[in-house]
Amino acid sequence: MPKQISATELDAIVQVVGQFPDGAAVPEVRGALDIEFSRRTLQRRLARLVEAGRLEAFGEGRAQRYRVTGSPVPGEASPPATWETADDVVGPPSVDAEGMQAEVQQPIQARHVCSPDLLAAYQPNRTFYLDESTRCRLRELGQSPEGFQPAGTHAKEPYLRWMVDLAWNSSRLEGSTYSLLETWQFLHTGQPAEGKDAGAMQMLLNHKAAIDLLVSIDLVNALDGIAFNHFIVCKLQTLLSDNLLPNASTYWQSRVPDGTFHSLLHKANAIADPFEQALFILIHVPRLQPFADVNARVSRLAANIPFLRMNLVPLSFVDVPKNLYASGLLSVYELNRPDLLRDLFVWAYERSCRRYSTTRWWPGAPDLFRMQYREPIRKLVSNVVHARMNKGRAAARIKAFALGWVPVDDQQRFIEVVETELLNLREDNVARYRVRPTEFRNWQQCW
Repeated sequence: MPKQISATELDAIVQVVGQFPDGAAVPEVRGALDIEFSRRTLQRRLARLVEAGRLEAFGEGRAQRYRVTGSPVPGEASPPATWETADDVVGPPSVDAEGMQAEVQQPIQARHVCSPDLLAAYQPNRTFYLDESTRCRLRELGQSPEGFQPAGTHAKEPYLRWMVDLAWNSSRLEGSTYSLLETWQFLHTGQPAEGKDAGAMQMLLNHKAAIDLLVSIDLVNALDGIAFNHFIVCKLQTLLSDNLLPNASTYWQSRVPDGTFHSLLHKANAIADPFEQALFILIHVPRLQPFADVNARVSRLAANIPFLRMNLVPLSFVDVPKNLYASGLLSVYELNRPDLLRDLFVWAYERSCRRYSTTRWWPGAPDLFRMQYREPIRKLVSNVVHARMNKGRAAARIKAFALGWVPVDDQQRFIEVVETELLNLREDNVARYRVRPTEFRNWQQCW
């Protein structure tokens, strides 16, 4: 006759699991319990509690963890006080922005849809989405350490890295599953990642073509006199939608009243501040929906035009969470409120400055995610170099490790961190990965 499971034992397990906000693995539960259980016995108790609905399991294999039913799984819910993503905090959000996020997460029938008067209400250099102190702070962060130079200079120096970052992040926000390293390999060698559909490859190629347009010499010279015009914005849309739409330059005339699109461009050109100008484009191009598709993609690339003209650090939307970006757009579409998208834009630009202004000193707290996974990151980077892997083999190795050993909620971030470390590897920093300079040089021939 099987042993009767004590309700006291089950209650004790639930209480222990509740002490781990990020969920608890089996060894952690065993270590915290006052009752002695074998691993197999504890796993049976945990399974019983999951069946009863008192606990929930997430993750697979060795990465499986348990949490009390109803508590948030890391990465699935946005905390009320801050927006967390990766190793940093997006925010803290303003009170208005936090309210917008809560409202757009309601069922659609419960949302209050506003009339489309946001563009008409905006008066260049009199209306401001960004306050003066924020604009001044962003300008200080975004200025090239070498001082002002001819338009486009700053973008050309880190061009390869920025181009890949922007193409990858913009595509990621549209649902692409390419990793950063897979994107780098594809855009530089033309070799697609295994298992990816043709649409994802076309999206990346289109981004590269559109970014090439932004930094081309002819366009940079043209931008000295005007930031936005009909040709530039429509050309971006044509390139971004190439081979994805039957007619890449089609307007939705029924949704765009005569003169409204031209009014948007006129107001954008009249804005003096580059950061206000960039945010204006990010808000109003998706809001107006002048094209049959890719309006948000057009806005993300066009937002960089003011930064290229004034030799400011470009924007690549690095680490921007897809769910927050979607909520920001919804708050503009349905509520005519830019607060959420504004806060996300400010945070994203600060992240870009940290990524590309390499000569600056950026104080701040240590990266807790990298600290947590320091040893597996080091071993993976070292393994890739010692095995002289190219980008394709490295991407497959990193993904296989993450799927097998990293908790589900951390897998995407872990892959990105390891791939970024590899792309940033230089002869003067390989020692931290226990790699000799000669080994690094031999690897570079294959990389």
